Amino acid sequence: MARSYSISFRPAQSPIGEAVTKFGGQPVWRQTPTWPFSVTTGQQMMFICQIFLFPELFGQVVGRMAYLFMADTEQGMAATWDPDSGDNAVIIHPHGRPTRAPVKPLATGPSIYEYIEIPESGELRPRPTEFTVDVFRRTDPEFVDEANRVAMEDAVFQRYERACEGNKIGGTPLFLQQDAIPPGGQLLIQLDSTKLPFYINFGDCGVGWVFISPDGTAGKFLFQSY
Repeated sequence: MARSYSISFRPAQSPIGEAVTKFGGQPVWRQTPTWPFSVTTGQQMMFICQIFLFPELFGQVVGRMAYLFMADTEQGMAATWDPDSGDNAVIIHPHGRPTRAPVKPLATGPSIYEYIEIPESGELRPRPTEFTVDVFRRTDPEFVDEANRVAMEDAVFQRYERACEGNKIGGTPLFLQQDAIPPGGQLLIQLDSTKLPFYINFGDCGVGWVFISPDGTAGKFLFQSY
């Protein structure tokens, strides 16, 4: 069995300035800011979240905080689903390894948003948003590879799927397509775009995953969709 934490979102009542797990707003850097820029668009990536590397899930790793960024596809085409494209980045502090995306020492930049309707026109406009989180212990089943998942009886697979789905920190990834765990990678976070309180473009009903290295100094992000 694999330990993990389910995530519950709460809108922040004021900007969060502590080094805790949160979504949106501005990063709370643990060391010199390292904001990544998209290889494709040349623009600052969008800050999605910062995730504390809980020792009870990940052990006494070198890194303490992982920051997830992705190119805003509203600015142009970018291969945001590809962990090696340079159009997304996982920045780890302290002592994180460099990412493919170039970085600059900028403390602030674009962040996640939600769409709100303008009453007079019915037009949808983006509005920056920020969320604190509550986490709840859960236990996932051990990972079953693609070949064995395909061979499962329908009822068995449905139980496995229910046990692995949702927004969570740690645990067992539930892939929509082929297996895509980087060598030696451990799941840091799974995000289901259909169950998030903010807008994120993971394709059609997509799910995204961050995996970290065993020593907690490097991370990779990818997403899959239907």
